Amino acid sequence: MPSAIELARGDEKLVAAVYRARRLIGRKALMAAAASAVPLPGVDWMADAALLSRLVPQISAEFGLSVTQVERLAPRQRERIQKAATTVGALLVGRLVTRDLLIRLAKHAGVRLTAKQATKYVPIAGQIVSAALGYAALRALGEQHIKDCVRVSATLALTPPEPHASA
Repeated sequence: MPSAIELARGDEKLVAAVYRARRLIGRKALMAAAASAVPLPGVDWMADAALLSRLVPQISAEFGLSVTQVERLAPRQRERIQKAATTVGALLVGRLVTRDLLIRLAKHAGVRLTAKQATKYVPIAGQIVSAALGYAALRALGEQHIKDCVRVSATLALTPPEPHASA
C-alpha cells in the first residue's frame, strides 16, 4: 500500500500538508499513549475518542477539507469533494466527526484496541504495551485519514491552503 507521500506524487504543497498533518498525529498519539497507560478501564477509550474528534478536523484542515472549509465552497465544488471522498472511500473527509463515524473508524484498528484493553491488567509491562498500542492505533488511524485527504486532493487537483503562521 502506498504511503501518503507516494500518493502526493511529488506535489510539493500536498507533501508539505502531509508532513504538517503527521506532526499533529505525533502529538496526539503521545497523548493517547499516556491515556492508554492509565490502568482504569474506559479512560483510554474516552481519551482516544476525544483525541480523534479533534485530530480528524485538524488533519482535514491541512488539506482544505475540513467541514468549515468545504462549507465555504460553491455548491458544485462541495458536491465534487463529497463524490471524490465517496469514490476513494474517504470516511471522514469533509464531514462532521460524529460518534458513529468514530466507531466505524475504530473498527479499522479494532485488533489493536482490543489488545490494548487486554494488556491493561498486567502490571507495569501491560501498561507499557497498552501505551505502545494506543500510540500505534492513533497513528494508524491518523495516517489513514491523511491518505484519504491526499487521495481526494489529488483526484480533484485541489491545492492545500497555506500553513498558519502558528504551525
